[in-house]
Amino acid sequence: MARLPRLTVPGYPHHIIQRGNNRQAIFAGPADYELLLGLIDEHARAQRVALHAYVLMSNHFHLLATPETEEGIPQMMQAVGRRYVRNYNLRHGRTGTLWEGRYKSTLIQAERYLLACMVYIDLNPVRAGMVNDPADYPWSSHLHYIGRRQDKLITPHPLYWELGNTPFARDEAYAALVRAGIGQDAKQALTDATLHGWALGEPDYVADLQRRTGRRVAKTQAGRPMRKAIDLSPINEGGKVGGK
Repeated sequence: MARLPRLTVPGYPHHIIQRGNNRQAIFAGPADYELLLGLIDEHARAQRVALHAYVLMSNHFHLLATPETEEGIPQMMQAVGRRYVRNYNLRHGRTGTLWEGRYKSTLIQAERYLLACMVYIDLNPVRAGMVNDPADYPWSSHLHYIGRRQDKLITPHPLYWELGNTPFARDEAYAALVRAGIGQDAKQALTDATLHGWALGEPDYVADLQRRTGRRVAKTQAGRPMRKAIDLSPINEGGKVGGK
């Protein structure tokens, strides 16, 4: 199915993916990773976008962010993309495009899927075989959330603060979520929703979002019954985090 037109809604978390052209590398060394992080920080602040999580992979990157305005994420991503490519090309003596078209994004239901999306983002380097432990990968927000680094880019979502009453309790609770991981079906749902622009959430959430925006936001056509959402909770049903 064709990808839906990209939708940005203020106050909702968005999962964003930007890939390198033809899956080529978008970083040649640590200075490039630092450059991109600096640009994301600068333009997220300028456009009033709260960045909750990120990972920079060799040929793509993921962001989880909540904008204050409808134009916040598009303007942030446009500025970051253009400035990074210009600087990257100058630094490495190359010309031409670096990105595989425009970035992909979708809205996710925070109460149900935000923590699972954070875990999904953190585990990208593990799934790619780059590290065995996400704590060994320096180019993600994981170390911030397990208390090993203070990352100025990060604005924790309110749901993260509910993981515990103290920083140590929150660090431990989040580390446990990452250790539990998410299954293949959950990973595929997060990937597909973002690449195709489908809003990811329970049927009531998706229906309300469609009414509010006047846009089709799901794979199924308007008025057609929606299938039950996959539970992306990274812990089992007996836990309190990530489920209802």
